[in-house]
Order: sequence, then C-alpha cells, then structure tokens
Amino acid sequence: MSLLRNLAGGLRGLFRKEQVEREMDEELRGYLDDAVREKMRNGMTREEATRAARIEMGGAENVKEQVRAVSWESVLDTLWQDLKFGVRLLRFNPGFAAAAILSLALGIGANTAIFQLLDAVRLRTLPVKNPQELARIAIDHRNGATGHFSSRYSDLTYAMWEQIRAQQQGFFNIFAWGPTQFNTSPGGEVHNVQGLWVSGEFFQTLGVEPALGRFLTPADDGPGCASAGAVISYAYWQHEYGGQPDVVGRKLTISRHPFPIIGVAAGGFYGVEVGRSFDVALPLCAEPIISGEESQLKSSTGWWLSVMGRLKPGWSLERTATQLRAISPGLFQATLPPEFNPSNAKHFLEYKLGTTPAGSGISELRTQYEDPLWLLLALAGLVLLIASANLANLLLARVSTREKEMGMRIAMGASRARLMRQLLAESLLLALIGAAFGGLLAHDVSQMLVASLNTQHDPLFVDIGMNWRVLGFTTGLAVLTCILFGLAPALRATKVAPGTVLKESGKGLTERHSRFGLRRILVVSQMALSLTLLVGALLFARSLNNLTKLDPGFRRDAILVADIDFTERNLPKEARQAFSNELLQRVRAIPGVDAAALAAIVPLSGDGIGHDILMGSAGEPQGDAPVAAFNLVSPGYFETLQTRFLAGRDFDERDRLGAPNVAIVSETFVRKYANGRNPLEMTFRVRRMNKTSAPYQIIGIVKDTKYADLREDLYPIVYIAKAQNEDPGTDALMLIRSRVPLAGILSAVKSTASQADPDADTSFYNFHQMIEDSLLRDRLMARLAGFFGVLAAVLAAIGLYGVISYMVERRRNEIGIRMALGAGQQSIIRLVLRETGILLLVGLATGAALSLGMAKAAASMLFGLKPTDLVTYLLAVASLSAVATLASFLPARRAAKLDPMVALRNE
Repeated sequence: MSLLRNLAGGLRGLFRKEQVEREMDEELRGYLDDAVREKMRNGMTREEATRAARIEMGGAENVKEQVRAVSWESVLDTLWQDLKFGVRLLRFNPGFAAAAILSLALGIGANTAIFQLLDAVRLRTLPVKNPQELARIAIDHRNGATGHFSSRYSDLTYAMWEQIRAQQQGFFNIFAWGPTQFNTSPGGEVHNVQGLWVSGEFFQTLGVEPALGRFLTPADDGPGCASAGAVISYAYWQHEYGGQPDVVGRKLTISRHPFPIIGVAAGGFYGVEVGRSFDVALPLCAEPIISGEESQLKSSTGWWLSVMGRLKPGWSLERTATQLRAISPGLFQATLPPEFNPSNAKHFLEYKLGTTPAGSGISELRTQYEDPLWLLLALAGLVLLIASANLANLLLARVSTREKEMGMRIAMGASRARLMRQLLAESLLLALIGAAFGGLLAHDVSQMLVASLNTQHDPLFVDIGMNWRVLGFTTGLAVLTCILFGLAPALRATKVAPGTVLKESGKGLTERHSRFGLRRILVVSQMALSLTLLVGALLFARSLNNLTKLDPGFRRDAILVADIDFTERNLPKEARQAFSNELLQRVRAIPGVDAAALAAIVPLSGDGIGHDILMGSAGEPQGDAPVAAFNLVSPGYFETLQTRFLAGRDFDERDRLGAPNVAIVSETFVRKYANGRNPLEMTFRVRRMNKTSAPYQIIGIVKDTKYADLREDLYPIVYIAKAQNEDPGTDALMLIRSRVPLAGILSAVKSTASQADPDADTSFYNFHQMIEDSLLRDRLMARLAGFFGVLAAVLAAIGLYGVISYMVERRRNEIGIRMALGAGQQSIIRLVLRETGILLLVGLATGAALSLGMAKAAASMLFGLKPTDLVTYLLAVASLSAVATLASFLPARRAAKLDPMVALRNE
C-alpha cells in the first residue's frame, strides 16, 4: 500500500503542481503556527516566538526544496527541465546539432539494422505454440553418408522416418518435412513456387490454426494418396488468388497434376525454416506423384527429410537423446540399404540419432550468415565508438565556452552533481534524437540488406520488424553513447573554481593541457579503430576481388543454361538419349549459337556427383576407396565452356552405349592417381555403392576446373560420355555459348524446344549471374566493411582536424613568437604536422594489434589471403596516413599564414 501511495503522490506532484504547492505552503504555515503557540506557552512573546520558530524551521523555500528532493517525481521533473533547456541550446547551435545527430544516426542505424537481421535469423523463435518444446531429430556427426541428397535438409530417409515415428518415446508428437520447389505452370516455361513436403502431423504438432479451411492430417498422408490435398500460405493466397474466400476447393496444378486446396495458413506462419517461406504444402505421400521415377519416398538411399517433434512433459533433450541412441542400432540395421557396399554399410551402422533444440527453427541462411553478421555488428560498433569519440571532442570544445555559466551556478549554490546531471541530460537528448533517426534508417537499411541477398531463383523471406529485443538494443545504444561521449565533457565542465573562472576575462581556464591531453587520447583511439576498420574493409574487398578474378577453368560469361524436361513425352529409356541429342542439334543450329553441349552437372551450381575410384582393371580396396567428382557430358562440352585440353581427345560418336567405357580426367586426378605413369595408358573402375563398372580408359586430360564452389580446393574430376549412360533421365540440361545477347537466344531456344516437344517444360539460367549469386555473402561483407571503413576514416579525419585546429588556436602566441624570431612558413607547417605524426604513430601502433585480432576472427571468410597479409596492412596504413595528413595540413597552413603582430596583440 505504501508503494501505491508513493506512486499516487508522485503523480499528483507531476500533474497538479500548483495544488501540491498550495498544500505544502499551508502545511508549513500550520507547522509554524504550532511552533509559535508552543513557544508562547513557554513564556515567549509572540514576536520572540515567531522569530525563534522561523529560525528553527529555516527558509520556507529551502524546506520545500528538501521535501521535493526526496520524492521521485522531482527527479523526473528536473530531467524534463534539463531536456527542455537542452532543446533550446540545440536550437541556438544548429550546426553542432546536425553534425552530432547525423553521426549518431549513422552509427546507431547501422548497428540496429544488422542487429535486426541477427534477431530475425538467429534470436527469434518460431511463430508457433510453445516453440521451446520443439526439438530436431538427426544423426549426430554424420560423416561419409552415401546416397541421393535432394533437399537443403537431407537429414534422413523415408524409411528412417517411419522407424523413428514407430519407436520414439520422448515426443508428444513428431513430423517429417522437406523443402522443395513445385512447378505450377500448366506447360512451357517452368514457374516454380516454394514448396514443402510435410507429414500429416506437421500442422497439428506445431499448434497453428488455418485462416481458411483445414490443415493436412495423418489421414491425408496415407498410402496411395489418391485424394491428396494442398495447403497454401496466406501470402500465396493473397497474391495468386486475391484473397478470395472461395479458394478452398479450387484445383491447384503442380507438375500437371491437380490438387484440391483444402486450407490457407494464417498470415504469420511461414513454416519452420528461417529465411524462407512456403507457398504450397503437400503430404509426403504425394511425392511419388510429382517426382515420378525419381521419387525419393520409395528409395532406401534417398535422403530428403528433416524430422522435428514436441517433447512430452517431463522429457528433456538429454533424456530423449538417450532413448534415441538406444534404438539407433536396431533402427539403422532395419533401414540399411541393400545397395550399400561393405564400406558404406560400416559407416551407416555406426550412426547414432540425437536431438537439438528447434524452437528458433532451422536455417541454411543462419548457417551461412550468422558469423558474418556478428562480425559486421562488431565493425558497426567500432564506427559508433569513433562517432562517440568525435562527439566527445565536440562537446569538450563546447563546454569551454560555458565555464563562466558553470562557475556562476556553482557560486550560487548548485552542486557539481546537479550540473553533471544537466549536462548528461543534454547528451541524452542528442543520443535519443540520434537513436530515433537511426531506428528509422535501420528499417530501410535492413530491408536493403535482405533485398541484396535475394536472387530470382532463390527468394528469401526474412521478417524484419521492431520488437522488444530490437527496441531494447536501440535504447541501450542510445544510453551507452550518451555515457561514452557525454561523461568526460560533463566531468571537465563541472571541475571549475568559481572565483577563478569569474575573474577570467579571456579564454576559458580549463582549456589547458589536461583537456588537450584527453582530446589527444580520443583522437588516438579514433585512429586505432579506423585502422582496424580499414584493414577489415581491404581484406574483404581483396578477398572478393580474388574470387571474381579467379580462373575457374572455364568461361563464365555469354553462356545460357537451359533445362528442357520432356517427361510428358513418356519415352522409354533407350530412346531418351537420342531425343536429347536431337534437341542439342536443333539448338546448335540456332543463329548466334557458337557452341552447345549436354551435361548432368552445371559447374558451380552446388549440385554434384561423387563415386569411388578403383584404379586398374581388377581388385577391391581393403578400406574406403578414394572419391572423385563426376560429370556426364556430351561432345563439345569443353569447347562450349572453353576448358583447355592438355592431352588426348574429346568425346565423339565412337563413345556410345555398348562401346568400351572412356573418360576424360582433370589435372588433379592425374596428380593424385597417375604416380608418374602416362595417364592416357591408365584405366580405372567406378564403384557406385555395391556396383562396380567395367574399366574406363582415359582418353583425355583437361585443365583443372572448379566443381561446386569457387572457394573449394581442386577436386579430381572425371568426365564420362553422356551417350554411355545406361540410365538416362527425362531432361536435357544444356550449356549454350552465344555471341549475341542471351535474351534473344533464350526465346529462340524456347521456340526450338516447343517445336521438338510441345509438352516440354523449360527453365533458363544465366550462367554468369548464377556464379555472381554464389558470391552474395562475400559481396555483402566487402560492401558493408568498405562503407564502415570509409565512414571511420572520415570521422577520424574530422576528429583530427578539430584537435589540430584547437592546438593551433591555443599556440597562437607561441607561433607568433616563432615567426617574429624568423621561423618560416615551412617550419610552422612541420611543427603542426609533427603533432599529427605523433598522434598517428601511436594510433597506428595500437590499431595494428586490434586489426590483427579482427583479421584472425574473419579468417574463415577470406579467400586467397591470410589474416597477416602485409600488403593489406600497408595499404590501410598508407590510406589512413594520407587522410590524417590532409586533415591536419589545412590548419597547419592556416597557422603558417598568421601575422605575428596580430597573434601577439590578440594574446
């Protein structure tokens, strides 16, 4: 009750000041009257009693001030008065206010924008019921897995999912899911949407509700799946169906198969993958309908599912993991693929299931960008420190003009603490205004960052918004910056002797060596932090340059990738290769096409094929066999990509099904397996699980090329003639090099494919753009680190310019005497630049150590550079030295033009 009375009394003091003042006056008069009557009873006259009571009570205003001082509302009232006074000061100093607010807005905005991304990708939980109860089931430390991996989260096979669902004990309910893409085009060019394969327990386990209709249930995910339905997302409902309420029951065509829409998900639900949102969800049982002969559901070696569940009450992650480890031997024995060879089986049977928390979902985006975002947040924090140091220098300059004001107030009874509170309130005002503008800037910047990570074929969904974490982070930054740039000036401004200050008629008394020393320390700190940011910017820029200038072993530009799917033609396997070759010949005949070829793998696409290599014509290895990357290509592949032959020949019409197996290998293959022998006289066999091929004769050697990623080490690569493939697919994946713009070739290829097969599904990719998209993370780091580095150098230059200008102003008398005694302009300039050199050297020495620590933290993100790269450090030192010299040369030149008589007379 006392707390409530105190709160109520404080609110009355804030909003009913006049009434509270009247009540306090009446209370004091009553106290005085009682004291007078008491003293009169003791024998005093009224005049004597009144005088004694007043002396005993003290001044009425002093008493009221003491009463106000113990109430919490007086602190708020005083703060409000200080903030209003600060607003008036900023109005009278618009230049200072604009510079301070802009610096803070940039620093706080950059930090908040990056933190918003981190919050969305890493810290936020899934928008589902009790997300902390969710856990993910996967194999602990899975190494050497064998099979077909067809999704971003290929944790388990369908057979494993069925065993887990039947044997697990720690989950109240579990579900399996897998990301995919669904083609919703009725024919012609492919139109993919983001899709999910989900078991019937998916929506029920997550505890989400539909916006319309109903969700999939276990009954919808039964064998056969004759009446499978589809659930669409809220966003897909809005932009594809205009939010029409009669969407439930309509047919949605996916890969030319109709699926009835049975429900629409709520607006805030995007699935369980952070960074992507689904458009359409289908039950697992429908996968064979869509995938046809490439179905993973019935394949014992098809890895395509991830499993999550909701823990039972009383079951911890550790207890659940223990139970899953206990059932693992039997589970993996029951799901052991019969296609595995002894080495594959040995690894498979050693697997153990485990659990990890899944309340914040799972995310490939998180894996790829979490570390870079933390590093960028640290770099943005350094920029904010530099901005704070600049503002502290500005405030130190400002408070020198307010010393007489401070001295006057102290002489009139104001305490040092009271003055510090006022000055810190003014700093807080600047910080809050800067944080407000920074918050507005952060929203646009974070949206731009997300947009920069989006690609046409891989759209991202990141829910950027303000929540309590982001708001708390921004508020904390405002308070921190207030302390960083406001505390030292406040301490200096209030450390004055009133009598001495009031007698001063010239420059402020405290504009002396101690303050100049503090400003030097701030500038040295700025130099050190700026060098750190410049080193980071140069490391990431040079790393990106190394990647863009890297020779991948093939041509990057002027190549179109076309995927022509002729599944609907229903060709038997023996006719598919001939039809693919016919399509290839038609494309080669298009005017403007210089070369074209078929391939199973497009380089740097992220796809890949790996098989065991058994050298020689006979024999089996005792343990694991070496592995090589594979591609199946047609004649003309190396000509199309302009990959240089080092020896031997290309594939031709002789290399067909039934002819002796032939292969072309890379330089690394030769280095690894030739052992000094002539590679063109060597043979090897290919082991695909438990099947070993007939020997392959090496007929050619080509230059090394990158396979899946530009950053990877060089693999041994084996190229096999596509015409010798015994199990051809139903699509023709082509690489087309053209001397005319790709847009014109694209329409011609589309027309050619339609003429050959009116039912064909076609999709197209710009090869160069695909490679550029693979460098998004490196480009993001280079651009942002570069921006921070340039901004830091500019801020440091401004800070140095201010300090050197201040130093010149303080030493006018000395400079005048030197010039009167015969010192020339060059001598004065050297004198000023010497001061800069000292500050710069100390800053560079400190910054070098900081830079090395930052570079080591970023080592895994660099390419072709070491954290100790000397050239990078020399470039950063040279750049910062040039900026510092320019910033100090202007005041040095101004000092050199001083008139000695004017300087001495002013002093």
